[in-house]
Amino acid sequence: MLVQLYFCFCYFLPLARHRDPDAEAVWPVSVVVAAHNEQANLMELLPMLLDQEYPEFEIILVNDRSEDDTEFYVYELERQFQNFRVVTVKKTPDYLNPKKYALALGIRAAKYEHVLLTDADCRPCSLNWIRKMQSGYKNGADVVLGYSPYAQVKGFLNHLVRYETLLTGIQYLSHANKGNAYMGVGRNLSYTKECFFKNKGFASHIKTIGGDDDLFVRDAANNSDISIVIDKEGQTVSIPKKTFREWIIQKRRHMSVGGRYNASDRRRIGIFVASNILFYIISIVVLVLSSHLAILGALVGVRYLSVFPVYVLVARRLDDTISLLLLPLLDVVYFLNYMFLGISVILYKKFRWK
Repeated sequence: MLVQLYFCFCYFLPLARHRDPDAEAVWPVSVVVAAHNEQANLMELLPMLLDQEYPEFEIILVNDRSEDDTEFYVYELERQFQNFRVVTVKKTPDYLNPKKYALALGIRAAKYEHVLLTDADCRPCSLNWIRKMQSGYKNGADVVLGYSPYAQVKGFLNHLVRYETLLTGIQYLSHANKGNAYMGVGRNLSYTKECFFKNKGFASHIKTIGGDDDLFVRDAANNSDISIVIDKEGQTVSIPKKTFREWIIQKRRHMSVGGRYNASDRRRIGIFVASNILFYIISIVVLVLSSHLAILGALVGVRYLSVFPVYVLVARRLDDTISLLLLPLLDVVYFLNYMFLGISVILYKKFRWK
């Protein structure tokens, strides 16, 4: 409990007080989106990107081996809009990760120094998304980390997915805010081409499934300045997985990359996660085997009244929703599920990228 209180008050609470720079940046921006069989999503996303209120930007759509009608749709857009360009990938070299290869081609094709990334199943939360994310460069940063929650729909799984996303966001944003950046999310991430090439792009993890966002930030954190943007206008919202199986597969892929984080980052993140898991395991054991239920109840009460209000404050700062009634249950399920996922990643290391 003391470990959790340390992280809450030293890392998470300052995030609730963070203020983004004023949105005055107006340098040209290249928005890069890699898409594989995403025509339906692109028909919603691309018009929203083209309508962005920003003085000078281009959109680069990397059509990554699509077998649907993406090609016809994006080439029609390219004909209509001068600031829209298509990069086509017919085949990925056998030794390269497909998504990283597609993104690298898109970034290389970008004509502007500042690159802004998102995914086909994301939607910018405002017409000022580009402007807000670029404000993160105001103080000389090389990388800007954004936040990307999942859309709210009915069902307990959606509550769990959004709670997991909130806790993940709280951790990586608060650590970056304290100068200890270790990851970002490709759904809302920006960096300069100079930074990308200085860190040799995705070369250090080109064969790893996943990691085009967090492992790149890991590399960039060693020699680059990293800032965060958390205002709602600078966020993208993503379409959540609809079944528990799909979400588990997604989370196993994400967690498989965690083993490649720097040792200091793994230790710091691991201490926080382990403290939560052990808190619940020990609480369950004490509940079953001990008669000291009053002491257990007091400790659980102190923990809930100290930790949860911080989570709520940060969620409000991020303009994200969180169910107060389900919060205790979501917390238990999330951390115990995290433990089982971690075990499954260790036992089964075969993953597949679409």
